[in-house]
Amino acid sequence: MKMQESPEDYLEAILVLSRELGNVRSIDVANHLGYSKPSISVAMKRLRENGFVTQDDNGHLILTGSGLSIALKIYERHLVLSQLLISIGVEEETARKDACRMEHVISDETFEKLKELSQKR
Repeated sequence: MKMQESPEDYLEAILVLSRELGNVRSIDVANHLGYSKPSISVAMKRLRENGFVTQDDNGHLILTGSGLSIALKIYERHLVLSQLLISIGVEEETARKDACRMEHVISDETFEKLKELSQKR
């Protein structure tokens, strides 16, 4: 399923935060991404309605199988692209920001070739 950039960012943020914090709430995602709590609440509702996230009785966000799959794909792209950009001399902060934009628009074919290239370095 092709998603737009923002939902992918939300799923990736939940993945990253769950690894850091264990339990993730909407406010954690808002703080991590720098978005307002109301914006995140609306986004989380959409992600729940589309079956990418569930929420337990304590308000903790949990990625479903499909949500986790998307989050892992985007996170891998972010890591590979960031490292590749850094390896060619791009300043780390710039590389991370650029990778965050690139991870959503790059084709699977191009990403796989860049991944192969980065593994040769």
